[in-house]
Amino acid sequence: MKFTLSWLKDHLDTDASVEEITDALTDLGLEVEGVVNPADALKDFKLGYVKHAEKHPDADKLRVCKVDTDEGELQIICGAPNAREGITVVVCKPGMYVPGLDITIGVGKIRGVESFGMMASERELELSDEHDGIIELPSGAVGDRFVDWLAENDPAKVDPVIEIAITPNRPDALGVYGIARDLAARGLGKLKTRAFEAISGDFECPVKVTIDEDTLDGCPLFAGRLIKGVKNGPSPQWLQDRLKAIGLRPISALVDVTNFFTFDQNRPLHVFDAAKVSGGELRVHRAAGGETLKALDEKEYTFGAGQMVISDAKGPESIGGIMGGEETGCTEETVDVFLESAFWDHVQIAMAGRALKINSDARYRFERGVDPEYTIEGLHRATQMILDLCGGKPSEVVIAGDVPDHSRAYKLDADRVQSLVGMEIPESDQRQTLTRLGFRLEGNMAHVPSWRPDVQGEADLVEEVARIASLTKLQGKPLPRLTDGIPKPVMTPQQRRQQMARRTAASLGYNEVVSYSFIDQASAALFGGGDDATMLANPISSEMSHMRPDLLAGLLQAAARNQARGYMDLALFEAGPAFTGGEPGEQVNQIAGLLVGRTGPKDVHGAARAVDLYDAKADIEAVLAAIGAPAKVQVLRDGAAWWHPGRHGRICLGPKKTLGVFGELHPKVLKEMGIKGAAVAFTIWPDEIPLPRKSSATRPALNISDLQAVERDFAFVVDANVEALTLVNAAAGADKTLIEDVRVFDEFIGGSLGEGKKSLAITVRLQPSDQTLKEKDIEAVSEKIIAKVTKATGGTLRG
Repeated sequence: MKFTLSWLKDHLDTDASVEEITDALTDLGLEVEGVVNPADALKDFKLGYVKHAEKHPDADKLRVCKVDTDEGELQIICGAPNAREGITVVVCKPGMYVPGLDITIGVGKIRGVESFGMMASERELELSDEHDGIIELPSGAVGDRFVDWLAENDPAKVDPVIEIAITPNRPDALGVYGIARDLAARGLGKLKTRAFEAISGDFECPVKVTIDEDTLDGCPLFAGRLIKGVKNGPSPQWLQDRLKAIGLRPISALVDVTNFFTFDQNRPLHVFDAAKVSGGELRVHRAAGGETLKALDEKEYTFGAGQMVISDAKGPESIGGIMGGEETGCTEETVDVFLESAFWDHVQIAMAGRALKINSDARYRFERGVDPEYTIEGLHRATQMILDLCGGKPSEVVIAGDVPDHSRAYKLDADRVQSLVGMEIPESDQRQTLTRLGFRLEGNMAHVPSWRPDVQGEADLVEEVARIASLTKLQGKPLPRLTDGIPKPVMTPQQRRQQMARRTAASLGYNEVVSYSFIDQASAALFGGGDDATMLANPISSEMSHMRPDLLAGLLQAAARNQARGYMDLALFEAGPAFTGGEPGEQVNQIAGLLVGRTGPKDVHGAARAVDLYDAKADIEAVLAAIGAPAKVQVLRDGAAWWHPGRHGRICLGPKKTLGVFGELHPKVLKEMGIKGAAVAFTIWPDEIPLPRKSSATRPALNISDLQAVERDFAFVVDANVEALTLVNAAAGADKTLIEDVRVFDEFIGGSLGEGKKSLAITVRLQPSDQTLKEKDIEAVSEKIIAKVTKATGGTLRG
């Protein structure tokens, strides 16, 4: 939104400087994006007087001028055709920067004669494109600043242009009058009000207006009037200057009036050449679909079904609330004009504008919201301006529909400013602020003005009061303590576990990945997802169509992208949610790690090797220990389908209580995900880890037994298909109190064992806690171990 300082002062009586105004606007929430002040570039230029001019001795088109300046007489060589004795000019002295030429003037020698500066043209000072001669001023004294002369005689050329950013919730600030209202409420001046007087019609309007019943929700009000006998031509200079300053091209008086009201009052209008309107009626209706219209931007648009159009007897003549048609547009030959003012639904205008791909000032305002109650008043004020500029006689106003009722009121609770914002503002100041902003107060009820669609509750009243008072006045205050003594931890146990898991994984050499919770359907299907329950209704792309069922999917995608760029050896981890469905509660927290490639770079010692499942096992055990998982766990098989069937383990506290899984990933999954080389991984479900029965801020006492541990070796002959893990778990379960550890240290196949048999040797470590073990105690435990293993595996103790 652009406007000039003089335009603002048409509505605001103020002596504030540009800097004060821009600071206040930003503080009010109307952020200033830029200020273009032509006076800044012209502040050093001063007036001079040419007291003598003669032909250059060596050039027919150059003249040697003697110019009086505030620093004395200067000799200046000039080639302008109007350079002559007796004129007042703008002098550029050596060392001064000329913006139109982008140079700094110096002392020069032209055809053997020295020149100490130049006399400027309008283009050289970026005042216009005029460059046929130097500037001649009808008045002014030698030494006067040129900007002061312009401010007094031609202020439009040094009028600062301010540009502000408008947030979608502040459509009232899309008019200069609305901006002035905010500044007046802040106290930067007094808002100028203009008396409103409806323009009575001299005759009945020959153009009728109607709105179809099914279109009233999109256009509840459509009004207009005919003005006949107008003389359309160039608009006055002051209006052209304002439109040019904000980047608009003056077209004609009639069109410029509508553009002026669009930016001055946030009231888009449209003018039809009444002679080109067929059938004497304008009808607002919904398009059936397929109709076309050549708009004012000289492009042809095809309407979709349901979009709002304004039609005459021949067909569509305007895109409702967005842009008029070229055929009924006004030209210099226009004599009778139909002036239209309507109110359109912001949502339907936005949808139509996007579908047709049209950006216009009217659409920009209607889709954000305009003042419905100003629809008729804006029509009358624009009528008066057209009569002033173009003459003519107005008809009576024709109206279809009614002004929509947007009235609402909310209670003003003066104490809520303190509770919501933390500012102490007297109630009288609060009421005065709202009154200045246009609110009508009846007791404690504040009636919202029609131009503020963003105010929808009591909290918005507080925001308005605080905004005008300035949030920069807020002073930081420490929050009160809710409890005495040491405060309770802010983080939950699960949050602390996740934090510790991330730190541990990072310390193990993993790099953390933060990926989207959305993945493509094919990748989700590899990890048990990809069904309709986790499909997004409106995905941002086909590669993010489903909620991820497992963190490993995102880690593998990240690994594949890195490998494609030459990084083959990776250690990645992520902590976050995975989703089993689309309903609340159908998500679980996971901590996942992925190792790809080799353990390190190649070296002369050959220490680097391909990662294996034991690397993943060591890392998952380290993370589980860090987050407080029990030390004694079981390792079982039968993990999910994306794990290698024979090279993974499920860490459990029983068959149904899984804490995590580690191992190699299935080769088919790696192929589908584009992973090259070996890949092992682990997944932890931290919510499954039981919380400690007693919580303490300190570490528990270290419990070390002072009794001698005992180790016994056992060798069992079992079938060749018996897993070593089954044997280890059976031995560990023989006496959970005494048995501290069970390890496999040897496997033997063949020899005297026979076909289909193997020997597995284990070491069992017994750690007593209350008394030293005696031989009979050791024998009793040994018998339990043998019995357990025999029952679980069908094997026998090897002789």
